Amino acid sequence: MFLRMIRGTLLRQWKKMLMIAFTIALGASLASAMLSVMLDVEDKVNQELKTYGANITVVPKAASVLNELYEVEGGEASGAYLAEGELGKIKTIFWAFNIVDYAPFVNVNAALDDGSTVKTVGSWFNHHMELPTGEQLDAGITSLRSWWEIVQGAWLDEQKEGDDADVCMIGTALAKKLGKSAGDTLHLTGSESDRSLRIVGIYDAGGDEDDQIYAPLNTVQALDGLDGKIDSIEVSALTTPDNELAEKAAKDPGSLTVSQYETWYCTAYASAICWQIQEVITDSVASPVRQVADSEGAILEKTKLLMILITILSLIGAALGICNLVTASVMERSSEIGLMKAIGAQNGAVSGLVLTEICMTAVIGGVVGFFAGFGFAQIIGHTVFGSSITMRPVVIPIVAILVILVTLAGSIPAIRMLLRLRPAEVLHGGR
Repeated sequence: MFLRMIRGTLLRQWKKMLMIAFTIALGASLASAMLSVMLDVEDKVNQELKTYGANITVVPKAASVLNELYEVEGGEASGAYLAEGELGKIKTIFWAFNIVDYAPFVNVNAALDDGSTVKTVGSWFNHHMELPTGEQLDAGITSLRSWWEIVQGAWLDEQKEGDDADVCMIGTALAKKLGKSAGDTLHLTGSESDRSLRIVGIYDAGGDEDDQIYAPLNTVQALDGLDGKIDSIEVSALTTPDNELAEKAAKDPGSLTVSQYETWYCTAYASAICWQIQEVITDSVASPVRQVADSEGAILEKTKLLMILITILSLIGAALGICNLVTASVMERSSEIGLMKAIGAQNGAVSGLVLTEICMTAVIGGVVGFFAGFGFAQIIGHTVFGSSITMRPVVIPIVAILVILVTLAGSIPAIRMLLRLRPAEVLHGGR
């Protein structure tokens, strides 16, 4: 009898039930889309932010001390260097897969033919590495400085030209000052040797780099006899926004308990990755670039907050829509419900009948909405991030709970009206 009554209601009021299902589907689709993107957005946003430079710098310990005391930057001023041979170890740390890119740097003040000096920076461009783990990696400033605009020529191709080729790139300001173009030659003299470098590209970095020369690492090392030595390393890593534990560990890892240390060490905080880099690079100090790290955390938190607000507002809208539709349905069936009460049906049984009908409709709407929402998430992923959104199993129970809560919340006013309904008033027109 109970099932027959439900089937009868669904057949008679199929338009209203379809509207209820559609309303629930809309709320569920937006909730599942936002939750799917929110749970996957951290890696996506991190990947996007990595195109704007490194978020970790590594310098010799002596240079770091001088920098803190006297605001002297780099190993050049301190006479301290890092070992180039240890660069591959960066990809052996616990969070090796979070290391997206890195590049070493060595700075030399080389003399031009007119007697002036110019800062010459040696680095990797698209350096190919055979890692100790057996993996291969192409790293360097070609991707680490992807925002540089090449105004003449092209990026230096290290794999084509060689690790110590006589080629270079110069900034727009220096090119204008020297009257040089791509294809011209510069003669540089260092403390140990001199080289004639062909200009393969002129870049516009929008900063101090526009007055500098960039050349392959080995080429610049040879100018001052710095074979195997580097001043610093810039690392681009995927990190988790800092919290209270990360901030405490950044100040003093020794202050953590064993449990806290394990949690911190095994989480991709910038401070944890810095600590692990220091463990493998001898006499080094690794520190996060605070402006970049803080910006990443702020952007991620604001993005997640926006998605949560959109989800809440969509669910509130769905609840209001359900409220109106269910209330209208109960009002249309007031005579039927009054008759049921008149022949002995209790409030609980009548309420259970109405809720069962709504819940069956909600299940259909919720399932359709979930899959539609996951489709919307893929559209968002490909449109905004250029990649798909990973399906997170945890989204399914969350969306199911939200659908149930929204359905019940939207049904409360109608159920209250149903409980107040008096058979005599309904059946006899209030007389």
